[in-house]
Amino acid sequence: MDTHTLATALPLLEHPPEEVSAFTPEALLRAVKELRGLPHTRVPDVCVLEFDGDLTDKLARKGLTVQHETWACFHTAMGRFSVDGRQIGILARTIGGPYAVLVAEQLLASGAKIILGLTSAGRIDPQLPLPSLVVIDEAIRDEGTSLHYLAASRTVRGDAAVADELTRALAAVSLPIRRGLAWTTDAPYRETRERIAHRAAEGALAVEMQAAALFAFARTRGARLGVVAHVTNAVDAHDEPFHKGPEDEDEQILYAMCRAAFAALD
Repeated sequence: MDTHTLATALPLLEHPPEEVSAFTPEALLRAVKELRGLPHTRVPDVCVLEFDGDLTDKLARKGLTVQHETWACFHTAMGRFSVDGRQIGILARTIGGPYAVLVAEQLLASGAKIILGLTSAGRIDPQLPLPSLVVIDEAIRDEGTSLHYLAASRTVRGDAAVADELTRALAAVSLPIRRGLAWTTDAPYRETRERIAHRAAEGALAVEMQAAALFAFARTRGARLGVVAHVTNAVDAHDEPFHKGPEDEDEQILYAMCRAAFAALD
């Protein structure tokens, strides 16, 4: 089968992005609100997708969050907390491109002005310290969700202005910080050593599961969005795997990201 025939045979390439969807987040939100008797309220201006969930759990244990009772979603609960007197929404464990974008669509339709993603990630660039932070401003599209939003391309870029603010705000955190390219994959257990080396040669700093899909969604829908990777592990590292840094550093990362969003809004 030649390349052209193969490309036209792949279902993932059969989705013209300009076609209007028959099923919308607005329709789902209306259904949930009617079913649960919820009022038509907005979510906070800044909402965070915290893909691991550990940080959200910790904030709840400390009594720093309350449930956002009017969040109209079948799949997630939203917590609310305050940073500098401003309300933030946080949603845990929206891991993977399809799930992250499903929830991001509903956040945008519910009034969110900036959506942030905080994800754990694996190291690709062998020079990157562990742990460290990567402000992702471009992602390799080794996943499927983005192809439903944008025509096929090797990478997709994020919102440069939001990435600028994230980079500035995270300078207050003690961890090393880089900005650049990430590899987004749907299959973390298929990251072969050969593919890792290839992605490193392309300039990827880290590997994660959401950025490309979220960037494609944001570009198509006109959403403001940024993603930060907390790089905590690597296939060639054996000391303290998944070590995130000093205690409560994760909270400082979250607060810095929220302040970056405020700066972008203001």
